[in-house]
Amino acid sequence: MDTISVSDARRAEAVGRTVRLRGWVRTRRDSKGGFSFLELNDGSCQGNVQVVAPGELPNYEAVVKHLHTGASVAVDGEVKASPAKGQATEVLASRVELLGDADPETYPLQKKGHTFEFLRTIAHLRPRTNTFGAVARLRNQVSKSVHDFFQERGFLYVHTPIVTASDCEGAGELFRVTTIDPDAPPRADGKVDYSKDFFGKPAFLTVSGQLQAETFACGLGKVYTFGPTFRAENSNTPRHLAEFWMVEPEMAFFDLTDNMDLAEAFLKRVITDALAHCHDDLEFFRDRVDKGVFDRLRGVLANPFMRVPYTAAVDILLKSGKTWEYPVAWGKDLQSEHERFLAEQHFDCPVILYDYPRTLKPFYMRCNDDGKTVRAMDVLVPGVGEIIGGSQREERLDVLEGRMREQGLNPDGYQWYLDLRRYGTVPHSGFGLGLERTVLFLSGMANIRDVIPFPRTPGNAEF
Repeated sequence: MDTISVSDARRAEAVGRTVRLRGWVRTRRDSKGGFSFLELNDGSCQGNVQVVAPGELPNYEAVVKHLHTGASVAVDGEVKASPAKGQATEVLASRVELLGDADPETYPLQKKGHTFEFLRTIAHLRPRTNTFGAVARLRNQVSKSVHDFFQERGFLYVHTPIVTASDCEGAGELFRVTTIDPDAPPRADGKVDYSKDFFGKPAFLTVSGQLQAETFACGLGKVYTFGPTFRAENSNTPRHLAEFWMVEPEMAFFDLTDNMDLAEAFLKRVITDALAHCHDDLEFFRDRVDKGVFDRLRGVLANPFMRVPYTAAVDILLKSGKTWEYPVAWGKDLQSEHERFLAEQHFDCPVILYDYPRTLKPFYMRCNDDGKTVRAMDVLVPGVGEIIGGSQREERLDVLEGRMREQGLNPDGYQWYLDLRRYGTVPHSGFGLGLERTVLFLSGMANIRDVIPFPRTPGNAEF
């Protein structure tokens, strides 16, 4: 007897096999004919398998007829072709063993129709719901696609540090890492003396692995890092998290056009794989969350990405005749409402904006000859807005040092980074894609807290 998944048991080719299934009861329905129907799910797929438990089972009256939603069971039986509509198979049970019951009086998921807000308070149980099972499988597929795409193109996967002394973005929104006693910190000249701290200097959780990834790209050619990043931004919007996952490729000898080409190919690969391997879950999202999921994803695949300078985009927004919540002007950052208008209405396709004002972007982005803009790019998609941000990196030592000072950074703290420009400097580029925003885009889910297993937001670090 083989132990198989519910996903395998639902396939027509499983008919005739004697198998063992293990999972959780979604529903139990008793028939007047002296048998029960159990809907069993083990997380391997969106659908359940129907188990027919006959009244002749030794524990039918004592156990089977008292199984509750959420109970875990092991089932032995034969897979048969199902006469019921909408399912290819069912399992005729020869044995049903109760592994763990779920008290219907206290089990939070006994009833249907819970709000996402409520489910966030029981994040340890929400993977048992249809929605969060689908999110988890989709997130897993996207993660696999990340590695498949870059590995097939000759990239090396590098692990950049989570604890760092560098602020990549220069925004100062950092979580400090310290072993100093907050009640009795060592002091020098009236300030906390971080030379007495564990690392001998201030240290933080990383906001990006980019700078460290550049060191490998400038010796190994093409690399990517994929891991958690942190931002101490006091924001409670549906698009922000304090802890999130980033995919960050860095490529030597790539200019901005090469960077755009790679970003477009990467995003299309992620979508293609999701459609191929998560079709049932995407159907669930279409039926329960966002009716436009398939049209949006297939539309991205069918269209080349429009490439538009920031300056031209601002002109389009100013001439649109629309009233914006956030006024549009050259030199101001574009907001989600502006980005979505461009991708969803004006162009009706994905858009790559490039050549942003230098005052809006970090020090490491390559300056254009106009003295006003840098070789930055943002990829905008319908339904989300910005999903990828990147740039050609500044490879000229003198210009890079000037940009650091311009943004109030001391070049002495970045000597290792400047060495990449001192010794064998090359044009190079990279970008970052947020995993959670990608899952939002693919699924149509509305809140980023619902596409990460355990959301970290201001005031919330449960579980």
